Amino acid sequence: MNLPKFNETFMPILETLRDGVAIHHRELIKQVRDRYYSQLPQELLQQRTKSGLVHYPKRGMVQITDAGMAAGKQGVTLADLESNLLEFYAEEKTKDGPAQEVMRQSPQDMIDSGVSAIEAQTKSDLLERLRDLDPFYFEKVILIILKRMGYGEFIETSKSGDGGVDGIIDEDKLGLEKIYIQAKRYTDKKVCETDIRNFIGAMSGDTRKGVFVTTSSFDAAASQKAREVHHSIILIDGDRLVDLMYQYNVGVQLSSLYEIKDVDADFFETS
Repeated sequence: MNLPKFNETFMPILETLRDGVAIHHRELIKQVRDRYYSQLPQELLQQRTKSGLVHYPKRGMVQITDAGMAAGKQGVTLADLESNLLEFYAEEKTKDGPAQEVMRQSPQDMIDSGVSAIEAQTKSDLLERLRDLDPFYFEKVILIILKRMGYGEFIETSKSGDGGVDGIIDEDKLGLEKIYIQAKRYTDKKVCETDIRNFIGAMSGDTRKGVFVTTSSFDAAASQKAREVHHSIILIDGDRLVDLMYQYNVGVQLSSLYEIKDVDADFFETS
């Protein structure tokens, strides 16, 4: 089965969303894939696109727009998509200028903007996946990231009576220095000062170094406590966590490679 044309891909999406209810984007992907594109190979199923016909009312959720509702009844043409895309990217520029400003970008600027948008979406998806993980597996993910960053072997602590310590990792390959790890898989709740205090209290006398990781963020009192104590405590919030995962290739895979060529001016030099 060949990849459908650009405008053909939107009708199945709009048909799936026609009841107006916001659904999780993974459920949307599953329904569209199973109903319309079950024969497509995986590399084609992973391709993405955008338009003004759907929107995202909150993280991870997809809902049809009024324009999408109308297009679902009338059909979607390339002209419709060009118009919707122009409006979409104009809004993406936070209303700093007219839509024509977007179209005046150089091809390289558009590539850079596109890569940045894909990276931001991937990191958002990563954070969402982390918040859905089993807490014990989330702790293991943190230890994997630290090892990928170049630290030594790690030990997962017992899941009962561990005193607030989720893992211990060697700062060096020989294990001469230990780093204690605490991981909190929160959605909206912030890590508070008490959490930091308990973590410090659980650290044994063989180390004064710790890393506290959360998928949410730290409140002001928690951040201040980590700065003031004699221990060396590194705080990693959700945004920094997915940055590290992206940088060290944890939970992500290469999707596409593009080769961009330019004219070789030296080739045409005759003197």
